[in-house]
Amino acid sequence: MSNVTNLNQFRKAKARAEKRAAAEENAAKFGRTKAQKRLEEAEAAKARAALEAHRRDEPPEGP
Repeated sequence: MSNVTNLNQFRKAKARAEKRAAAEENAAKFGRTKAQKRLEEAEAAKARAALEAHRRDEPPEGP
């Protein structure tokens, strides 16, 4: 004979696992410390400054 499976328990366990996976994904996406946010902002500002420093001047318009 086979074992009896309670479908409600199975459904709830599956829902819990899906919620846990979504929570881990959100924690990775949004869960950063203030220091990490500052570091990323500083790195982005440095990259923007480096890009701007290498920008060519556009030639003047006209003949």
